[in-house]
Amino acid sequence: MESIRAWFQRHLADPQVMGLAAVLLAGFFIVFLTGKMLAPVIASIIIAYLLEGLVSLLQRHALPRLAAVLLVFVGFIAFMAFVTFALLPLLSRQATQLFQLLPEMLTSGQSALMRLPERYPELFSEAQVRDLIDTIRIEALSYGQQVVSLSVSSVVSVITVTVYLILMPLLVFFFLKDKERIVDWFARFLPRDRGLISQVWVDVDRQIGNYVRGKFIEIVIVWVTTFLTFSLMGMQFAMLLGVLVGVSVLIPYIGAAAVTVPVAVLAYFQWGVQPEFWWLLGAYAVIQALDGNVLVPLLFSEVVDLHPVAIIVAVLIFGGLWGFWGVFFAIPLATLVQAVLKAWPNLAQVDGSDKQRADEQADTAQ
Repeated sequence: MESIRAWFQRHLADPQVMGLAAVLLAGFFIVFLTGKMLAPVIASIIIAYLLEGLVSLLQRHALPRLAAVLLVFVGFIAFMAFVTFALLPLLSRQATQLFQLLPEMLTSGQSALMRLPERYPELFSEAQVRDLIDTIRIEALSYGQQVVSLSVSSVVSVITVTVYLILMPLLVFFFLKDKERIVDWFARFLPRDRGLISQVWVDVDRQIGNYVRGKFIEIVIVWVTTFLTFSLMGMQFAMLLGVLVGVSVLIPYIGAAAVTVPVAVLAYFQWGVQPEFWWLLGAYAVIQALDGNVLVPLLFSEVVDLHPVAIIVAVLIFGGLWGFWGVFFAIPLATLVQAVLKAWPNLAQVDGSDKQRADEQADTAQ
């Protein structure tokens, strides 16, 4: 009990530490318990946080705050209009065409699998191949049933998306316009002695802001580059695959490996094992290499200082808690944890200061 009491006094007796712990716990429980209900608000805060960098940049060029907000907000609305009325319909058409081709692709794949026992009898037996084909059919049927169930609930989805499209732009505008008022209002509920909270926030704000904006730029660059490359090579579903490859950069290490499967499968069913197939895989490998060795170091050289094991653990934990958004913000949240641990009173430093204080007292007594 004495050791527990001593640990508590070292790490939790400081009012600033308790204030930081209370703020972190309150934020976690608010997001965890009300995340679904407040999803438009949370998404609007994230978008406003992304756009704040552009607003600050315009302000540094002597543009008034309101004019900068209006200019950035108009650009945001134009981007959303492009995504809603141009990109999403195109992706929907290509996805529909892909689903229509699935039976033909499955038949072609079945024929290719049935040739495996003839070519490699020492590796594959006909019974193994038939079991594999049956498994693929069952999985495809299950996936088709899920698609049908999603289409049945599409009316609810359309209503939800409509509400989001109306509410979120309004929320984003007011979060940008009244940023100072909103921040001041929230600051009223924080402890007055909040030096540790401010220290953590400065570190987290710098790293998370740069990371999220850099990740958005990386997604756009990888998406556009992949789309243009696949289009020039005559690949079907170039836009759909480009978006998949772009979004795959959200999941470190795993995303690139996962999206390689649909790229290779669709290229195989379009060309077979022909030179075009290998040229496309080579171009895709070059894109991934340039992304990992040029683009990522350029965008995130001073942002993320996390070990790969920490990144994978963060993806698993936060992805399990909040799904897609947990995966998206896994690295920023891990950065938050790292900043808190860095700012937290260090045990060795505390022990050292206690020892130094004891030595000083002993010298004074002598």
